[in-house]
Formats: sequence, C-alpha cells, structure tokens
Amino acid sequence: MPLVARLARRFRRSVFQRRGCAIAADCQIAAGVQARPGWRGERRGEIVVGQGCELADGVILDAWGGRIELGTRVFIGPYAVIYGHGGVTIGDGTLISMHCRILSSDHFIPSPDRKIRHESDVLKPTVIGADVWLGAGATILGGVTIGAGAVVGAGSVIKRDVPGGAVVVGNPPRLIRQR
Repeated sequence: MPLVARLARRFRRSVFQRRGCAIAADCQIAAGVQARPGWRGERRGEIVVGQGCELADGVILDAWGGRIELGTRVFIGPYAVIYGHGGVTIGDGTLISMHCRILSSDHFIPSPDRKIRHESDVLKPTVIGADVWLGAGATILGGVTIGAGAVVGAGSVIKRDVPGGAVVVGNPPRLIRQR
C-alpha cells in the first residue's frame, strides 16, 4: 500500500478515536465514512469496530448515545446507515451491501392531539449474527435478530426475527430455502 494511503487510513482512524470510537488498527475506512457516538442524556454512545473491518464510502455509524459493535472482518458497503440508539451488534464475517439500513429504535404513534416529533424513541436492540449477508438496500428494523449464516435479499424489509441459515427475500420477506 502506498505511503499516502497508509497515512490517510491512519489519520481517519485517529479522528474516529478522538471522537470516542474504538477502531481496530487494521480496519479499512473510506474517506466519506461518518462515525458519531452521540449522547443520550448523560450517556455517551459507543462505536466499536473489530479487526479487519472494511467501511466503504458514505457509510454512517450513528450511535445516538447507544452502542454499535462490529465483530471482526465485517464489510459495510457504500452508503449503508446504522443507527444504534437501542444497540446494534453485528457478528464476525458479515457482509452488509450498499444502501442497507439497520435500526435499533422505533417511535410510538401518538393520538392526534400529540405531536409525533415530541414522542420519545422506543429502544429495540438489533442483533445480526456471524456470516450474514444483507443484500443491497435491505432494511432491518429495530428489535430484530438475524441468525448466523442467514441471507436477506436485496430490498427486503425485515421486521421479524430471521432464523440462522435462512434465505429470505421480498417485501414482505418470505423464506425460500435454508443454506
């Protein structure tokens, strides 16, 4: 790797570390990645990125005072967004394709006399197991667990748990086979 590229990678990692993110030394972080631990009341958020992870251009990791934890060798494709209000854990060797969205909170739908914007978040931890593949543009809603080895087809919206080894596609998602 050329010297300039190594220095740029080291600089980006140090910027994230100064913001309170724990980034392993051998991670590849593209220039356009955003990582924000944020605050929830008095609690500072946490972002932990394991060994050998790759974060492509435009990735947003926003903990909003919660926690985002990536295992080892996780790949996150361009323009994927992970919101960690309620906690997001992603297992080793997982592949998250471009434009995926992973959420860990929700909102109540209030009565008409209350403003939606003023309702507090409902925190819902999201867990994605090891060796999972999320196809391009998949959306994982808060409170979902995706089991190890599962595959989620492109564009799917996942609002219920997916068992390990399952291959699900569509919206609403349907099981097409086991790996």
